[in-house]
Amino acid sequence: MKKIIPILKHGNNFVISAHLNPDPDALCSQTALALYLADLGKNVSIINEDEMSPRYKFLPQVRKIRTMKQAKNVACDYLIVVDSGDIDRIGTVKNFIKKGVKVINIDHHVTNTRFGDLNWVDEKASSASEMIYELLRQARAKISYDQAVLLYTGIMTDTGSFAFDNTSHRTHEISGELLDYGFSANEIYRHIYETTPLADMKLFSKVLTKFDLYENDQVVFISLPKRVMDQFSGEFDVRDRVFDFFRSIKEIEGVIIFSEVSRKLTRVNFRSKVKLNVAKLAALFGGGGHRRASGCQINNNISQARALVLKQIAKVL
Repeated sequence: MKKIIPILKHGNNFVISAHLNPDPDALCSQTALALYLADLGKNVSIINEDEMSPRYKFLPQVRKIRTMKQAKNVACDYLIVVDSGDIDRIGTVKNFIKKGVKVINIDHHVTNTRFGDLNWVDEKASSASEMIYELLRQARAKISYDQAVLLYTGIMTDTGSFAFDNTSHRTHEISGELLDYGFSANEIYRHIYETTPLADMKLFSKVLTKFDLYENDQVVFISLPKRVMDQFSGEFDVRDRVFDFFRSIKEIEGVIIFSEVSRKLTRVNFRSKVKLNVAKLAALFGGGGHRRASGCQINNNISQARALVLKQIAKVL
């Protein structure tokens, strides 16, 4: 962090990116950092491979984020990658890495590959948002109301509303300091978790009936074909809801969701409680993340992907 701050203060052209299918922590940490750089008078662009979910557009300043398709004539001396364990996880944004461009890697995932010219990886941090808060404090920056809302939201969501193992004493301290800015934590929570359209919930109830159990009923497999995913609105995160539902069941140790990207590509998301190290499991397929939450992509259809993962489950449990 101490090496990164002088670069932020003295550099000129910055691009900030995050992982594919950005979650609130990715969106919030990169936007809060971009606002700091803008306050310093820097030329800064926030560019991701994928569009954000419409349900997150209530967050302040996130409409500044563009996709690669929208990015034109962007100057880049420094590519800052937040909340991504691997450079390939940012998609075609890595095309900004040309001669003379330095990569700054800011992340909290245990599987981070240290791909940057500068790597600040804090595996004990709850979130990238927590790390950006620490950076702003170390840089003696004045945190704005919008930045406070963003950082609190990133921390809240990446800790499962402060329920996950990554929630530390420091996490609560930072959250308390951010709450002093006077925004409503309840309103943020409601926007994220309590605005489900009825049509989505009806469809979701049907999805929940189609699952399989393995390893003495400890692990849930559920498949989400593209034709099913396309029926949900952009306001509904079906994967998050599936995880929340099955993890609440006493006997379930792990939940694995297979989402069809195309006929030959499957996105796999893993969650666990205690015994299953899903970061290790995801790493077997070129992915990564945390012990309790991780993901990967497998270059096979859903059926083939399920078979490959099933072969590894018993070894990791």
